[in-house]
Amino acid sequence: MAIILRLDRVMADRKISLNDLAEKVGIANVNLSKLKTGKVSAIRFSTLNSICDILNCQPGDILEFKKSDSNSEMED
Repeated sequence: MAIILRLDRVMADRKISLNDLAEKVGIANVNLSKLKTGKVSAIRFSTLNSICDILNCQPGDILEFKKSDSNSEMED
């Protein structure tokens, strides 16, 4: 996947735990953990909005686009 999640880095910079952030955002720890480890295929804008609000960051601080080497995915 070309989208890389950097939530763990931002959380470490802000010194906030998974449990604290999950509670403040209002989502289950397991769902935030999946987001943190990149094991999700989608995120709701409302969740992203809450995370950015609580961590005082921009979506680009959490999400990174990395262009893939092959264009085969685009051709499908």
